[in-house]
Amino acid sequence: MILTSKYGSSTIKLLPKKAAIAVMLAFAAGTVFAQDAQSEKDGTVELEEVKVSASADANAKGLMKPYAGGQVAKGGRVGVLGNKDAMDTPFSINAYTNALIQNQQARSVGDVLLNDPSVRVARGFGNFQESYFIRGFILGSDSVTYNGLYGILPRQYIAAELFERVEVLRGASTFLNGISPGGDGIGGSISLLPKRAPNDPLNLFTAGWSSGNQQLYSADVARRFGPDDSAGVRLNVSRRDGGTAIHKEHAEVDLVSLGLDWRGENLRLSADLGYQDNKLRETRTNVTITGLASVPRAPSSNSNWAQPWTFSNERDTFGTLRGEYDLSSNVSAYFAGGFRETKEVNSLANLTVTDSTSGAGNMSRFDNSREESVATGEVGLKSKFETGEVAHDVVLNANVYHADRKGSYAWDFFNTFPTNLYVPVMYEQQPAFSAGAFQGNVNDRKKTNKTILRSIALADTLSILDNRLLLTLGARQQQINITDYAWNTQAATGYDRSQLSPMFAAVVKPWDGISLYANYIEGLSPGATAQSPAVNIGQSLAPYDSKQKEVGAKFDFGKLRVTTAYFTTDKPLGVLGPGNIFSARGEEDHQGVELMTYGQLLSNLRVLGGVTWLDTKQRNTNNAATEGNQAIGVPDRQANLGVEWDVPGVYGFTLDARVIATGSVYANAENTLRVPGWSRLDIGARYATDIKGHLVTLRGRIDNVADKDYWASSGGFPGNGYLVLGAPRTVTVSAQLDF
Repeated sequence: MILTSKYGSSTIKLLPKKAAIAVMLAFAAGTVFAQDAQSEKDGTVELEEVKVSASADANAKGLMKPYAGGQVAKGGRVGVLGNKDAMDTPFSINAYTNALIQNQQARSVGDVLLNDPSVRVARGFGNFQESYFIRGFILGSDSVTYNGLYGILPRQYIAAELFERVEVLRGASTFLNGISPGGDGIGGSISLLPKRAPNDPLNLFTAGWSSGNQQLYSADVARRFGPDDSAGVRLNVSRRDGGTAIHKEHAEVDLVSLGLDWRGENLRLSADLGYQDNKLRETRTNVTITGLASVPRAPSSNSNWAQPWTFSNERDTFGTLRGEYDLSSNVSAYFAGGFRETKEVNSLANLTVTDSTSGAGNMSRFDNSREESVATGEVGLKSKFETGEVAHDVVLNANVYHADRKGSYAWDFFNTFPTNLYVPVMYEQQPAFSAGAFQGNVNDRKKTNKTILRSIALADTLSILDNRLLLTLGARQQQINITDYAWNTQAATGYDRSQLSPMFAAVVKPWDGISLYANYIEGLSPGATAQSPAVNIGQSLAPYDSKQKEVGAKFDFGKLRVTTAYFTTDKPLGVLGPGNIFSARGEEDHQGVELMTYGQLLSNLRVLGGVTWLDTKQRNTNNAATEGNQAIGVPDRQANLGVEWDVPGVYGFTLDARVIATGSVYANAENTLRVPGWSRLDIGARYATDIKGHLVTLRGRIDNVADKDYWASSGGFPGNGYLVLGAPRTVTVSAQLDF
């Protein structure tokens, strides 16, 4: 008997029921489950792979199909250039599929990106926001795009049930996507694609459990209607609630998302509406080590120094609308718009270690309240035509991003209470703010920032020599309008600047299965504002240009792809120069080599991983203590290797393992605080069987099998080297019913 999962492309062969029971008993003894299935040798019937359409988005191409092995797609969205096969793309790109997301039981974007050798997950400053080092440059979750639009998704935590794909486009991306809201898309960009109704009815229900007695319940239901199934509806509902593997920590996430699409002969429409309520209690904070002579050893991975009264709540409502219309066989117009409304409130106690040997330190209360309203949109034209022997693919795009932020905070920085990193002191009562606290009325949110970003881009991809040579030329004119408001007086400061960001790229395909590429592309960041003790305090500098040059090669062996790249990226740094004048005379240089692979080594063995070598330098800093030093939080090497193995003779049973290794980093610009490197082993398995005609998938996973104690990251906000403790051993199990 064969069952086919409707949410991905896979073929399942099932065990006899007695054998299935034996496998389940084996799990109870400490083995983990498995789901996918592959063809088997020695007399068994070779099953044909069943292809299922995973999406019907508002563009004619739809989602790129999964590559062999199903973990990574053949390509992804390359900003304004649209969906492209990775072999035709003059950039390094990986698009992680929903099959990978489900099989690894990922909870968030960060969990998925643990598979990427060019990315390391960090944490934003002062809260629990996910941030991502891509090629050594920070990208905040504010700057993740959803269906091509910035600023739509929740800014601190994005639940995995929201997206179909996680696409990582490496390298500066201002031309491709426009400047990111945080001005931080220098090392790369992350794009999430929404779920759409597949061609067949979908009814998935999942129940799960993980360490700390956290429980998961989710439903994923989809239908297509109308003539030729032209209309689609997909509803996702999920709830996570309970403790975590960290002592006394509690996490609760409620999510509802609705995806709609309609596809006609010339018109395609899609829409998304979502709501996420993320509540955290006693979540351990970052660890500040400023002023120490050495880095304290990492405490027990499940330890928690968060105070019992601390919490962080974030509630987001968001939506998008996208459409595409074919004006002719070669010309199409498109539009997209979206919004997000966010409310956040938290009360935290941040830990500062004052003695690296004993772990002694102190805490101070910090309360924060924030509201954010985001509206964003884009319009464009796409055209294909030929001039002689040259084919052209031209795109004209204009976009706008508008964000209004309100907030207030109270920080009792000088009113500290003692604690210890290794033996935390818990205070049951929340301390009152002292008279010396930096505070406004937390319940009186006032305007703090307005950001308006506008741009227009034009690009032409020329195809020459029967598609053997692809040249892409483009430029984006970007306008940045940022206004900051003082909370107490509402006095406004800011700037309005414009900048042109060009891009040149080429792909050469000398033989089938081989692509050589090169690109020059620029990133753009809002200029820094001079702070004390600069004599030009309050002055905003011009937008920063970062320049990237990259060459690489991609090899497609049919069921296995290998990509290698060499890149250099130069980013200006604001530094104090002669006369204490703050200017962008400094520079942060990143250069590196990437080697990556994914696909199917054997009929029952899949691989995903790679290694990245990085060399970073601070230059022209006007400070002998930092000149030539390594950038904060960036290792000189990092590697990932994941494998999946379908166990021969046990149909539907797959084991997987993943190793993550990261070199040491520095926690300060002077490079006197060295954070040790770390490695971690994760294992998992899945098993699929038929129960009364329904596909049931059992999954199990153990992350950080050895329960190693390690500092997972340093930094996550420019110029800061605070530490984040790595997650403890975490066991996760789930059962999914396809009915």
